[in-house]
Amino acid sequence: MSDTLFRGGRAFLAGGAFAEAVLVRDGRIAAAGSEADVARLAAHGHETVDLDGGLLTPGFTDAHIHPVQAGLERAKCDLSGVYGLPEYLERIAAYAKARPGHEWIDGGGWDMAAFPGGLPHRSQIDFVDRPVYLIQRDHHAAWVNTRALEIAGITRDTPDPADGRIERDADGTPSGVLHEGAMDLVGLLTPRPAARDLSDALVDAQAHLFSRGITGWQDAIVGSYAGSDDQLPTYVAAAASGALKARVVGALWWDRTRGAEQIPELLERRRSAEGLERFRATSVKIMQDGIAENFTAAVIEPYCRCGGTGLSYVDPALLKDYVAELDRHGFQVHFHAIGERAVREALDSFEGTDPANRHHIAHLQIIEPSDVPRFAALGVTANLQPLWATHHAQMDELTIPFLGEERSAWQYPFADLLRAGTRFCAGSDWPVSNPDPIQGMHVAVNRTEPGGSVHAGYPTAQTPFLPGQSLDLATALTAYTAGSAWINHDDDAGTIAPGNRADLVVLDRDPFTEPQADIWRTEVAMTFVGGEQVYKR
Repeated sequence: MSDTLFRGGRAFLAGGAFAEAVLVRDGRIAAAGSEADVARLAAHGHETVDLDGGLLTPGFTDAHIHPVQAGLERAKCDLSGVYGLPEYLERIAAYAKARPGHEWIDGGGWDMAAFPGGLPHRSQIDFVDRPVYLIQRDHHAAWVNTRALEIAGITRDTPDPADGRIERDADGTPSGVLHEGAMDLVGLLTPRPAARDLSDALVDAQAHLFSRGITGWQDAIVGSYAGSDDQLPTYVAAAASGALKARVVGALWWDRTRGAEQIPELLERRRSAEGLERFRATSVKIMQDGIAENFTAAVIEPYCRCGGTGLSYVDPALLKDYVAELDRHGFQVHFHAIGERAVREALDSFEGTDPANRHHIAHLQIIEPSDVPRFAALGVTANLQPLWATHHAQMDELTIPFLGEERSAWQYPFADLLRAGTRFCAGSDWPVSNPDPIQGMHVAVNRTEPGGSVHAGYPTAQTPFLPGQSLDLATALTAYTAGSAWINHDDDAGTIAPGNRADLVVLDRDPFTEPQADIWRTEVAMTFVGGEQVYKR
């Protein structure tokens, strides 16, 4: 019998309660309560973990994330750690110089807000003597040079694909930005990673996520999308070999160029992962629209200044039948919906489905107020990415001016959803944004940029964004723990309760006793999966 006693701080329990100590036995929670009572239950010679005044929480589960892609990007030309055209060009040049034998220069992480109108240009990276393909931070556009366009055969006569747009100069010449489905025109020509590259990317990402206290996740795109390869074989192999220690649900990619004929293939893909302890492919991801900044988010009234109402990638007239069939087969449906029309289309498709499948809608940037009560009524979970709900350059310069005053006030309505009885889960969308749940909780509570953020110097970064939509810390923490474990059907995780699996995080301080403006300063000291320590600071 292997016992570990956690003491010297507090433990966060379900419902916002706290305990003085927690006992773990053979990878499971054995007891939680007063230190005196719990200590009496510990076996002779037990191990003790001193919380040193910190907080013990359930392991975090990220309900919407792309770790394999993140791991690959960390190994390529990674622009996510810098900001601004000079810094981007410096990093691109250094990367290309250090890799003279690479046929392509590829990677990503650039921010739309670093460019006038959100648009870089091919000429800025034509100094590279090879084709360049760099995915935007949000993964909804790519920046390419002239050589890449030439290799792909993209000219002024190339039509836009049905699910994307080729940005063009005034004379019709492609400018070097490919939106949404147009990304594949170049992205699929880039060198394909080998199986070992994908495996290494997953292991690297897992280690990084453990350092952020994340012990499980839902990979929001398991399939081929935006130039990336299918990660299903990578997950299956890692789970079979034991390399995958986290518990993961894969959301199988719904090919938006096809219809119900792909469902038998999805069923076969789900079967290929059956019997694995750490990985299941039981969810299907439907991306219903794009993003507001490039006007592909599906909105009801036209965008200000530029007109247009965005894109519904799956025909709403067919969507309900697709979702109903997936639901009948026991799939969970995981929607991407940014604009208020896409949110409504997703909610409409869930009418009559089985709440036991635990369907959810991610992002939810804009919700028309009359649709807020429908989440609870339909049993649909709101999958929050709180880190985005602040004043930052992309919001203030590329979003609000085009949404208009009324619609801008409908953004990220967390408190309204809570008051309506909505169930929450939460995630990061990494590598789109920082995977650290603490930073996301800070924003959910404060609606300001975390003090340590790369964008914290933006003039309005510390002006709360729609502060009436803030959540309390216990609610935000529960979304990242119990809420996201629930969405993954991981019912013996997410809370510290006797019998549950000991997926645990030790924080270096108790954020409930700190000023709420300092939540972002909290760091992970240790992470445990099934009682096994997988990270120590």
